[in-house]
Amino acid sequence: MITGTYPSLRLRRNRKTDWSRRLTQENTLSVNDLVLPIFLVDGKNKKQSIKTMPDVFRYSIDRLPEIIDKAVSKKLPMIALFPYTKSKLKNDIGSEALNENNLVCKALRLVKKKYKNKIGIMCDVALDPYTSHGHDGLLKSDKILNDETVEVLVKQSLLQAEMGCDVISPSDMMDGRIGKIRKALDKKNFKQVQILSYAVKYASSFYGPFRDAVGSKNILKGDKKTYQMDCSNSLEALREVSLDIKEGADMVMVKPGLPYLDIIKLVKDNFKIPVFAYQVSGEYALISNAITKKIVNKQTILETLMCFKRAGANAIITYFADKITNDLR
Repeated sequence: MITGTYPSLRLRRNRKTDWSRRLTQENTLSVNDLVLPIFLVDGKNKKQSIKTMPDVFRYSIDRLPEIIDKAVSKKLPMIALFPYTKSKLKNDIGSEALNENNLVCKALRLVKKKYKNKIGIMCDVALDPYTSHGHDGLLKSDKILNDETVEVLVKQSLLQAEMGCDVISPSDMMDGRIGKIRKALDKKNFKQVQILSYAVKYASSFYGPFRDAVGSKNILKGDKKTYQMDCSNSLEALREVSLDIKEGADMVMVKPGLPYLDIIKLVKDNFKIPVFAYQVSGEYALISNAITKKIVNKQTILETLMCFKRAGANAIITYFADKITNDLR
């Protein structure tokens, strides 16, 4: 609590110079806080633009080193892989997720062979990039099957671990999947593979550009409100995180990011566990377009990222990760 009164107490004194502001700042932002998402596409010599995400691209496997070389040179600690799956490879059960030659598996083999442990690899565990209906799980009679989906997610996680994934990241929001995945990983001697759970994932309107990027937007049947969280709820987030920690999550995530800073703080204050925030595609698109139209300036990016740190996030998954490292002190 602040004691003292004006004029002997002048809070502006500590803000008078740049060096003083740097000495007294309460939170810092560095390259160590950032994770770069990367989109994959089939074919050769491809670097595809994504209409709804300015300056973000899909890379074919042979051109993947272009973006990963950049990430490594900037000393980013981790990348996250997301596939754009061809329509002909999608079906009701998302069987392509279990194909050892799918885009994610090919990328894992390349990155591990070329870069070893110079950079960490996070892989999304969910079926939505692979299903013809666009949902994260198995669909039957317009309902998402929980337990049956979890069994597939376990197989997907084991395949990714076998291919070299460092951090398994279930984003599906099925009940009980963390415990099942952890048990299966340990049984197959993948005891050192980490689990970053999308523990608090809201049914949000901010995901649109991402669904464009992975090709699921126009095929999604209905919505995801029966398994992703209601934006009205906050205490429910504590229950979700508590369960995932008990089941073996090493880290947890809150998604989306900026509209849910209160949830990041709530989770961090209640659980002393690494908390990740995902500055999702809609947030990225809004900020990027506002900068392009000179509604706001580029400093907005750093300000929003610092907001995550102030709220308690240990790390931030952001499409700005490879674009702003030169601006970090």
